[in-house]
Amino acid sequence: METATSNTPDSGMVELATFYVGQALCGMDILKVQEINKLMEMTTVPQAPGYVMGILNLRGQIVTIIDLGKKLGLATTELSETSRNIIVNSKGEYIGLHVSRISDVVEADWSKVEPPPANIGGVQGTFFRGVFKTRDSLVGILDTEKVLLEDN
Repeated sequence: METATSNTPDSGMVELATFYVGQALCGMDILKVQEINKLMEMTTVPQAPGYVMGILNLRGQIVTIIDLGKKLGLATTELSETSRNIIVNSKGEYIGLHVSRISDVVEADWSKVEPPPANIGGVQGTFFRGVFKTRDSLVGILDTEKVLLEDN
């Protein structure tokens, strides 16, 4: 299987779904997003890693919900009116990334994406494919496969 970085185009446009994890603005390729939903009632999973919030039944599909803040080494993502689950499909399994709030869709030119620094807002740079500067902010482009595969 190819790694996420090896199939990253050197040029071309990509649409990023952006969201906040605490104060950190992150984004991911919108094509990786299955859906975004409000929280539903979750069932806790005994002996699961600390970043696993629980599982939920989404139209008959079991979805594991991960606290993205905790997974990235930041503060716990609080349950609130603005928090959402970004549902992604990883290796045939549905995973929900719990985020503080959803932001905009940003069009990014891959040729303008810079390598991630060692540390982005307190988060290890290894979880990011790169950073993209918009007019107003810096978007850390999340490497969803690394986030989902690495156990920390």
